[in-house]
Amino acid sequence: MRLSSLALVALAPIALATPVWAQSEEDILAKIEELHGLSEEFGEAFGQLQDAFLFDDPSGLASLGEYPLPVEANGEAYDLLEAQDLIDNFNALLTAETQAALASQDFDDLIVTSDGVGLADGAVWMNVVCADDACESGYWAITSINN
Repeated sequence: MRLSSLALVALAPIALATPVWAQSEEDILAKIEELHGLSEEFGEAFGQLQDAFLFDDPSGLASLGEYPLPVEANGEAYDLLEAQDLIDNFNALLTAETQAALASQDFDDLIVTSDGVGLADGAVWMNVVCADDACESGYWAITSINN
């Protein structure tokens, strides 16, 4: 009896660390739509980001950036003025850890808050950028990189 009690105590942290309810892609899209709108467009931008890593194409990721793009890397802060800045310095501005996290990013592991959508455990943030002053139309863009 004592051994089984110890086993339960030992396994409790593992059980508590496991999520009870996994978020589905539909749940994530619904939350994005609720907080930001343009959830279908987010799905397209997410697909473009995945393709960039699948085909080892830094320009695909850079084309998603909203410039000037704030980037924190290597203990320094940068404001990238154009996509070419990210392309030319891709491996220095995105750590290997961030690149690996983006390459393996699952849709159901996205962070969705009122501040935007976080990828790679919050190292990369995307948000809706208004295309006009009234914000009647917009598009999804990478708005910060913090690795």
